[in-house]
Formats: sequence, structure tokens, C-alpha cells
Amino acid sequence: MGLSLEKVSAVAPGLVNLSKSAQVSLDKAGLDGARAAVYLVLDRSGSMRPFYRDGTVQRFAEQVLALSTRLDDDGVVPVVFFSTGVDGVAELALTGYQGRIGKLHAAYGHLGRTNYHLAMKAVIAHYQRSGAVDPGLVIFQTDGGPTSRAAARDMLCLAAELPLYWQFVGFGDPDDQEFGFLRRLDELPVPRRRPVDNAGFFPASRAPGTVPDRELYDRLLDGYPQWLDAARAAGILPAP
Repeated sequence: MGLSLEKVSAVAPGLVNLSKSAQVSLDKAGLDGARAAVYLVLDRSGSMRPFYRDGTVQRFAEQVLALSTRLDDDGVVPVVFFSTGVDGVAELALTGYQGRIGKLHAAYGHLGRTNYHLAMKAVIAHYQRSGAVDPGLVIFQTDGGPTSRAAARDMLCLAAELPLYWQFVGFGDPDDQEFGFLRRLDELPVPRRRPVDNAGFFPASRAPGTVPDRELYDRLLDGYPQWLDAARAAGILPAP
């Protein structure tokens, strides 16, 4: 169970409507009362510059923070920024969230290439160090395929043994060949390559900020309930 809407309203009134929309999608997915540690991973490759400049990434981060208020009670989302390597690990909290993504992005300097596996490794390390007992829902945003595809595939397969679900979100042209890799990643065979299907992918279009909130939340949660069931059956998560 997450934070009460009264608490969200008192601390971050600008997120109340988003939090309500997230709850509708959680209810629809059969996840009312579910708990999860929510993570956000943000791409800082060079082609992402326009999405930071026009506020799209800030808006997306706020949508993820609002989702976390329905799944967790600490009001904080760990955020991993990546490009060639891990550019930074920070927190997005109900207090002081406005404009925070742009400030962090500017402080991290040069934009590089795109290496998923290093960002994934950073999430895994944070989750393990945190002592979390709830499953992790990782929202992984990118606008293209990784520089090292084999490393990304291997890391996802290794991570399938852990209580983490990876929801990849593509910013950009849905028909871009760059997203072909993410579709193939989503379809890695079970159980030959990984014990459970621990990832999903959806393209959020060239204008991700125009995707209606409820549609976004429906898509962010697509596949997550099924993963919970499979992870419990495989002993990755305890039985409810």
C-alpha cells in the first residue's frame, strides 16, 4: 500500500491527479494494495537532448514518481542517469521534485553513447544494498538500442534471477529500427535464456509527453502482474 492521497496532496499537490490516474491503472491490473520499489532509469545519450530541453523527461519522471506513491510509502524514486556509463544516481522525492531532472541533467555534463548494461548493474546494486523486501519495478527509458547489445541481453538474463521487472519505454519513432532490439529483448525465450519473462517494452511515440496519463500507466504496468505470478511460481518472489 502506498501513501494516502491526503499525504500526497499535503506534500506534492501537483501530483494528486497523476496519482489518482495511476491508481485506476493499478486497479485495472489487479494490483490494488500491491507494493513495489519503483526505479527510474533515464537515457542521456546525445539524441535525448531535445527531450530534456522541452521538459518531456521531467514530466515523465513526475508520472513515475506519482506511480510510486501508490506502490511505496517513502515518497522517493531512485533515478539512474546513463549514457556511455552511469552518469549519476540520484533521488526524486515528493519534496523538491519540480525542475529537478533538468538540474541533475545539466550537472552531469557531456552526453554520451548508450550502454544499458551499466545502468542495469547500477539498479541491481542499489536494490541489493537497500535491503528492499518488495519487488522492484524498473522503468527504463531510452530513445534507441544499446551500443553493446550482447551485454544488455546477458545482463537482462542474469537479472531474471532477481525480484526485478524491467519495463523499457522508447522515446521516438515507434518504427525506428533502433527499437527492434528492445522488441527482441522483450521476446527472449523462457526458460531457455531466462527463468521468467522479466521485461516489457512499449514505444511512447515521437511525442511521449502527449500520451494520456492513464494510457501511460496501463502500458507501464503491462506484463508486470504476469511477472509477479511467474516469479512467485519460480521461487524468485515468496508466495503471497
